[in-house]
Amino acid sequence: MSHKRIPKRKAAIAAGGVVALGAAAILLPNANASQDGSSAGAAPRTLKAADASDLAAQLQNVLGQAFAGSYYDSAAQQLVVNVVPGDNNKVVVEAKKAGAKVREVKNSLAALKSGAQTLKAKATIPGTAWAMDPKTNKLAVTADSTVTGAAWNRLTSTVKSLGADMATVKRSSGTFKTLVSGGDAIFAQAQGGTVRCSLGFNVKASDGSPAFLTAGHCGVAAKQWSDSETGQPIATVDQATFPGAGDFSLVKYDDPNTQAASEVNVGNGQTVQITAAADATVGETVFRMGSTTGLHNGQVTGLDATVNFQSETDPNGVDTVTGLIQTNVCAEAGDSGGSLFTQDGSAVGMTSGGSGDCTAGGETFFQPVTAALQATGATLGDGGAGAGAGDQGGSADPSASASDGAGAGDQAGGGDAVGGGADPSASATDGTGDQSGAGVGDQSGAGDQSGVGDQSGAGTGDQSGAGAQDDGSSSLSQTH
Repeated sequence: MSHKRIPKRKAAIAAGGVVALGAAAILLPNANASQDGSSAGAAPRTLKAADASDLAAQLQNVLGQAFAGSYYDSAAQQLVVNVVPGDNNKVVVEAKKAGAKVREVKNSLAALKSGAQTLKAKATIPGTAWAMDPKTNKLAVTADSTVTGAAWNRLTSTVKSLGADMATVKRSSGTFKTLVSGGDAIFAQAQGGTVRCSLGFNVKASDGSPAFLTAGHCGVAAKQWSDSETGQPIATVDQATFPGAGDFSLVKYDDPNTQAASEVNVGNGQTVQITAAADATVGETVFRMGSTTGLHNGQVTGLDATVNFQSETDPNGVDTVTGLIQTNVCAEAGDSGGSLFTQDGSAVGMTSGGSGDCTAGGETFFQPVTAALQATGATLGDGGAGAGAGDQGGSADPSASASDGAGAGDQAGGGDAVGGGADPSASATDGTGDQSGAGVGDQSGAGDQSGVGDQSGAGTGDQSGAGAQDDGSSSLSQTH
């Protein structure tokens, strides 16, 4: 049984598909009647986030150039669709009938993309990022703490040249960096010592062999990977993309009989079954599992993000990655490659990098899973004992308990990752995890993580280990 969801860009909609659009709400199995009980089309429908994403994909095809982005209003459980003014009354009416809340905005998608190209041409500066924010109908530009002096002036003048209604710029408290780790820790030997990343999602390669997805900067850093710090390699990189159009790697298990379970280890012997791949929707709640910081949750804040990482190999160079998901989910060094998923078990992304930490917060960027699957030809794996999948127990609801495992800073050492659950409605700082282990090479001294909070979110734990502690800043450099 295939678990791969068709990406939004592949959604089949008939040309001029007003008729198809009118049936869209009917085709969505979880599209409920509006809360006031009115008839279809009279008011926006209440939708689950996944169904809102599906509906947005259909509306984008039908509205054409009138479509200017969309986002999920999680409080109202409604899809909000932006349209630019024009002779589009008929399709707007049909969009409303399909269950969306429609609002008129100034900037078209074409105008926003043009603005992003201007930023790319004039302001590709290490420590900067930009993404489309459909809530403001603007480009959200972010600069980390390294962007100062002439670089800051260059960035702000470029943003100003786009016009006041096109883009905003803000400071990030830390420094952007790629963050190595995720669900279960994986290790490799490279020049300079041991590097650590994390397995994102188990998949099947196009030839049917078992494999997994992780961050591209991990696949570029080393060719062979192990599931333990001192163990023999168990998997070999087949494809890796970084920098450029994404940050993803396909890594094939060396043993063709490996049973690669389609699940995420969220700690305490619990797993979340991954049943589909889904495109991110701005406003939806997502969960991230990392072997340094455990399980955390937050919201998607931007799409099609461009991030300019400081190059590790060239002090004057920039590693630019495009097409990423921007979120406010925290992450730290040791979390790259890890799993971003929804409560209903949809794979959304893999940790690429960001700024800040899980104490102060910050911005974090993720490689979309649907794009990685399409580029590599892989499909999500289906069940099994799961080599490299960590401790197996019962299935878990990621909203069952609050978790904020305290990370060990910029370094991450060996050990299993056993996180706890995260409740979107609970405090984001309720629980900390037990972390111990010796830091290795460029890694942080975070090893085992366990006991990260009970359902009341009050659990706390110890921290021990030889890894260097972060001072609260973070960097947009690669951290493997």
